[in-house]
Amino acid sequence: MRRSRCFGPSPLFGAVFFASTTLAVLATSGESFASVPAAPAITVFESGQVRPLALSPDGKLLFAVNTPDNRLEIYSVKASGLVHRGSVPVGLEPVAVAARSNSEVWVVNHLSDSVSVVKLGPGQAAGVERTLLVGDEPRDIVFAGPGKTRAFITTAHRGQNIPFDPQLTTPGVGRADVWVFDALNLGASLCGDPLNIVSLFSDTPRALVATPDGSRVYAAAFHSGNRTTSISDTVVPDGGEDVGGVPGPNESADGTPAPEVGLILKHDGEHWVDVIGRPWDDEVKLNLPDKDVFVIDATANPPAQISGSAGFYAGVGTVLFNMAVNPVSGKVYVSNTEARNDLRFEGPGTFAGETLRGHLHESRITVLSPTGVAPRHLNKHIDYDAAPAPLPNAVSDKSLAQPLGMAVSSNGQKLYVAAFGSSKIGVFATAALENDTFTPNAAHHIPLSGGGPTGMVLDEARGRLYVLTRFDNSISVVSTASNQEIAHLPMYNPEPASVVEGRPFLYEARLSSSNGEAACGSCHVFSHWDSLAWDLGNPDGAVLNNPGPFVPNLPGGDPDPLFGQDPDFHPMKGPMVTQSLRGMENHGPMHWRGDRTGGNDEASAQPEDGVFDEHAGFTKFNGAFVALLGRDTQLTAGQMASFTDFILQVAYPPNPIRNLDNSLTPAQQAGRDLFFTASATSNGTCQSCHHLDPEANPGEGDFAGFFGTDGRSSFDAEPQVFKVPQLRNMYDKIGMFGSSRTDGSVGPDPFMGDQVRGFGFNHDGTTPDLFRFASGFDFGPFNLFGIPVDAAGAQAKRDMEQYQLAIESNLAPIVGQQVTLDDGNEAIVAARIDLLEARADLLECDLVAKGRIGSTAVGLSYLGNGYFATDRQSTPLVASAGLRAFVTSHNAALTYTCAPPGSGYRIGVDRDLDGHLDGDEVDAGSDPADPNSTP
Repeated sequence: MRRSRCFGPSPLFGAVFFASTTLAVLATSGESFASVPAAPAITVFESGQVRPLALSPDGKLLFAVNTPDNRLEIYSVKASGLVHRGSVPVGLEPVAVAARSNSEVWVVNHLSDSVSVVKLGPGQAAGVERTLLVGDEPRDIVFAGPGKTRAFITTAHRGQNIPFDPQLTTPGVGRADVWVFDALNLGASLCGDPLNIVSLFSDTPRALVATPDGSRVYAAAFHSGNRTTSISDTVVPDGGEDVGGVPGPNESADGTPAPEVGLILKHDGEHWVDVIGRPWDDEVKLNLPDKDVFVIDATANPPAQISGSAGFYAGVGTVLFNMAVNPVSGKVYVSNTEARNDLRFEGPGTFAGETLRGHLHESRITVLSPTGVAPRHLNKHIDYDAAPAPLPNAVSDKSLAQPLGMAVSSNGQKLYVAAFGSSKIGVFATAALENDTFTPNAAHHIPLSGGGPTGMVLDEARGRLYVLTRFDNSISVVSTASNQEIAHLPMYNPEPASVVEGRPFLYEARLSSSNGEAACGSCHVFSHWDSLAWDLGNPDGAVLNNPGPFVPNLPGGDPDPLFGQDPDFHPMKGPMVTQSLRGMENHGPMHWRGDRTGGNDEASAQPEDGVFDEHAGFTKFNGAFVALLGRDTQLTAGQMASFTDFILQVAYPPNPIRNLDNSLTPAQQAGRDLFFTASATSNGTCQSCHHLDPEANPGEGDFAGFFGTDGRSSFDAEPQVFKVPQLRNMYDKIGMFGSSRTDGSVGPDPFMGDQVRGFGFNHDGTTPDLFRFASGFDFGPFNLFGIPVDAAGAQAKRDMEQYQLAIESNLAPIVGQQVTLDDGNEAIVAARIDLLEARADLLECDLVAKGRIGSTAVGLSYLGNGYFATDRQSTPLVASAGLRAFVTSHNAALTYTCAPPGSGYRIGVDRDLDGHLDGDEVDAGSDPADPNSTP
């Protein structure tokens, strides 16, 4: 929302500074900028916190990331407790913090692809001194190396700020990076000058930990996999288990034959085997070394992964969350979950064989030592075959779900574990954990009043443990003597009540399952996915009507859009990769087949009445709490409504492949042209099915627009009818190359060697890349899209692949990007500030500037056309050029950030949206983070 206003001279900046701008503003002044905008004030990304708390080396200050408020909170640590000292605006979605010294703190900003270097001045006044721009979605940071002056930061192997080609379509390339900076010499370039970017052969890194002497850094992959992959139905014999096909049962309980589907395979150390142990080695065209945790020599010049087998650990877990090192023994503890997607089916399991009910991801801590890898199941008391018991029960009370942050006592004898899905801290004797002699016991847990603990720091000098609880955005103080919570301090949270109230239903395993280990967030990790495929059919289920609607048949073809195929939903659907829970609003039915739909409700007068009701569609997942998670009853209607209200607000991040100015490369543009343009030999375009219209249905919620689907289903020469899928996350599926799939003129790949993923594209993950997917429609001289099957056609498909990786999303790629201007770097950062302003002028983002003038904190919100409004009513609008000149000639630093549209007013000038500007509140002694405290 653009508003203008002129004010009188400012005592903060000085009348001379504004003399050149005030007259121009007076001529065009309008309504007061202080009025609260009607646009949404927050976009929910649900970023997973990694290292949310840190103590200063002298133990006098506690630093906490306030993820939803884009700030670093600073507390004094007193004998009487924590006292809030200040709040520093950083980047969007901060998820990790580390103190390099008592006066310097580094914050990792997940959505901004940046690291904020915060300096504390006299009296602990603090501000961002430098912003480093790194790869996509940074997650963690540690200091190590000589004098512990090197900063190690994990990022995905992609992003607009990287200085290299990510080789997205090249087989056998690692997709995990660790950026290393010399903290004493960051370099003068825009992004900072890293000593090295260490590329690791895994997918998307998350956690880091350093040895006490700083000589070694351990880096863990996030979705590291578990040596499972899938093979297509095209290479599995039709007819069921009796003829060497899909293992039985091969029909539903009412005798309806199951569709022909592919298989999930797991490597057992010698062979790729299916759920009944049959080998399929000839059909797997890749190798999965499953390298999970990497060892980096932090003292080398430049820092690098240790060579040979000493440089990594394999088989640590499937989803790796955090790490801690024992300061005495040097052993490393890795909190993780191990997926059981090698099993099949949901439901009560009245058929022969096991089910996955309540047994999705086992919660573990894996111990790494010179003798190898030792996984420890935290919930070994669970009998996964037992019938669900009403909640609460003794089994659930003993369980710890989704272990995240950890802390080890200085004597190395005690380990504290944050159980995110249990709202508890688990306490373990390290010897018992390492030897696997511990007995799960609720008496060894510390209940927390706030839910979702993500990380902690141990303050042994005061006998305390500080824990960040994400569900309510607070800090719990725990006495390590009594193992009890003694205080709970809320941080300011701008999230609406619907988000805070609905979030626990995604993660809280004590609520979701009878055994206290399983939750939706077990697979939909931080609302996204686990990068695996699952066979979640139910032989006890019934065939369900598919109300459509279906994509009309292309002109000139069979009048039946399904070519006679039965569209109904069979309860046994075969392997399907986990789908993200992000961005579901405005995209119709859910699941790969669209089988979670309100369109087949009896109450619907017409199928279309419910098909496009996402609230009704998501409510259909309630049955999974019993059939899959293992609860004894479904959630109440009120509880499911709260879950739905929350999850439909979660958004996709901006596309990290597309240029920051929203332009396309020549190859991407050629692919986009092909996407929308019908060929003379084609009956339609990609757009005919994959409806892409970011501006569709304006006004229908925060996520109006279509991004590859409008909710319809189509015939795709598959054994089942599928909903046309959205396309916003194609870049996130890179890393699986090598397939036995045979479609059209495409035969199996040759053996492709080591890869970092076992699942790629398509519903079952069997397609290694988008080029291969397009080639699967090659029939005769032209394929289905009218692309010639020759060298020119191959280039066209490569162009299409490049466009798919950079396809439009709800948010422009500039959202989140930031840069810091100080008194010495204007020439270096000017072009980036120009870019941020230009994209804000096009309404792609709300631009804000936060920082300090001397020791005074200031905030500004960009109104467009080169003018900013400040956070003080008495200050007139500020011209961009004048603002930069003032900063560069004074003791000042301002960080410019492109925020999501609708959030600039809140982030820039009115933190609590009470209509009183932040600067005015500070000057008057009221609290800008409390709407009940006003001047």
